[in-house]
Amino acid sequence: MKLFSDNGSSKEERAMNIEVTTVIWVLICTALVYFMQAGFALCEAGLTRAKNTGNILMKNMMDFCIGTPCFWIIGFSLMFNGGLGGVIGLPDLLIRGTYTSANSVVPQTMPLWCYVIFQTVFCATAATIVSGSMAERTNFKAYCIYSACISLFVYPVTGHWAWGGGWLSTLGFHDFAGSACVHMVGGVIACLGAFLLGPRIGKYDKNGKAKAIPGHNMVACALGVFVLWFCWFGFNGGSTVAMADAAAAKSASLVFMNTNLAAAMATVVTMIFTWVRYGKPDVSMTMNGALAGLVAITAGCDCVSPVGAFIIGSIAGLLVVLSVEFFDNIAKIDDPVGAVSVHGANGLWGTLAVGLFSTGEDGVGVGLFYGGGFHQLGVQALAAVSIIAYLLVIMFIVFKIIDKTVGLRVPAQVEIDGLDIHEHGLASAYSGFAITDVTDMTVNVNENTDLGEEDYESASDAQKAASVQVKKEAPLAAEFDSGIHKVTIICKLAKFDALKNALNELGVTGMTMTQVMGCGVQKGSTDKYRGAVVDSTLLPKVKVEVIVAKISVDKVIESAKAALYTGHIGDGKIFVYNVSRVVKVRTGEEGTSALQDVE
Repeated sequence: MKLFSDNGSSKEERAMNIEVTTVIWVLICTALVYFMQAGFALCEAGLTRAKNTGNILMKNMMDFCIGTPCFWIIGFSLMFNGGLGGVIGLPDLLIRGTYTSANSVVPQTMPLWCYVIFQTVFCATAATIVSGSMAERTNFKAYCIYSACISLFVYPVTGHWAWGGGWLSTLGFHDFAGSACVHMVGGVIACLGAFLLGPRIGKYDKNGKAKAIPGHNMVACALGVFVLWFCWFGFNGGSTVAMADAAAAKSASLVFMNTNLAAAMATVVTMIFTWVRYGKPDVSMTMNGALAGLVAITAGCDCVSPVGAFIIGSIAGLLVVLSVEFFDNIAKIDDPVGAVSVHGANGLWGTLAVGLFSTGEDGVGVGLFYGGGFHQLGVQALAAVSIIAYLLVIMFIVFKIIDKTVGLRVPAQVEIDGLDIHEHGLASAYSGFAITDVTDMTVNVNENTDLGEEDYESASDAQKAASVQVKKEAPLAAEFDSGIHKVTIICKLAKFDALKNALNELGVTGMTMTQVMGCGVQKGSTDKYRGAVVDSTLLPKVKVEVIVAKISVDKVIESAKAALYTGHIGDGKIFVYNVSRVVKVRTGEEGTSALQDVE
């Protein structure tokens, strides 16, 4: 008796008619879908804080690496090995059985392992979606456990219903590439997980109003979106699982066209909608809009026309914004990256859209708007409700068991310090680089900030003093006074060039500049991030330090005040300190001589 056997080792076991072009096509698309992990990692890292970057990267890596063996061990068979009443496939450990047309829906035009790896990357995508919504406060052990559960028995069951010959497929349910089976599954689990975890510390004020917690790297977020958009052509296009004839080529072409059009329209609509709604086009929300369009078109990209894709994408662009606001402000579910809105809400929308916009292509039932009545829409709605209900029940149990054993959420101190250092022993994911917000963050004029005079020459001494405050150290006794002073100027980054030029004109050539964050008393900031007001308690500033001796301190102060003044409180602060001793290291010169630039 063999303990292990090679699957499909003989023609009798699994009669196949392998299409080489199909195999090449599916394997290339598999590689593209795998690379979506990089896109998700970049997006999630960019939309969260720097102190949790290493944790985000680890979770996205482990989603795939844990999910791969789990799906191979039993997940694939639960999804595709026959079925028990259309509910679940027959367990087949390590995929040792034969998957013929008689007992499965596995395509016979490719080697079994080709189809297995293609489905594996889809499974990993569903698990990865959960990472972002539960970011910045989830116990890493807990994350690894529930990620394994998703790949072992959660995703495979719903996948069997829709794609494995289960009861939904027999009703005519259509989800071409996974708006429901992948994205809605991930989005619903993400929503439940974020709800059970509770919001991040500082997300809501004492009155329950949502506060923005901006991500630290919009470049990474944007690059992640571009990577995902590119790889989505493999995600949707590869779901044809065929490329051996003209019909398959035609279908793939339509899929590509619809995928791109929906994503583009969603992005445009999100940009315009946030522009109107917030006064400025929101960058991160627009990035989410692109992903929302991709998610929404995934279910019906093979059976809708470009006109349908245009409308589906446009609605997705509106829906993602409204959904983010709903979960932030009404449901009070803290989702740092918008995964629930992108994948959950738009996965549901894409699933229902098939019942509205299907033209009948690819053997799909005709949608409501094309004269097909409510039948297909009803099937799509039933499927969505059934999948959501199953996920809520099974994952609630999983989350609760994990919470009672290893714990679902990290302690408060770990969350405050960052998961990188406590969970992974990583002091910084950006060692050697300064991660500093250099946004000007100028506050709006209001009763708390307006001094009534914008012109420095026309301003009164009181107005100047209020705008740019000066604090001097008490003078020293004559015998201790070196005549050397340090002037520290804290100002807005936007004013640095003007300040530098003003000091240079005085003859100040040496200075030290540092980007800092500081507390002030300014009120009235209306800057927004993803629709929430940004907490302006800490504002990015520039600290300029100069040492002067021959140049009058008062002249330095006056020049700095003139350069920095705008007529609003918060223009800057100037501190003057006595310096008892200065030494030039190279020459050993001391005092005023040490300050001279001439060698």
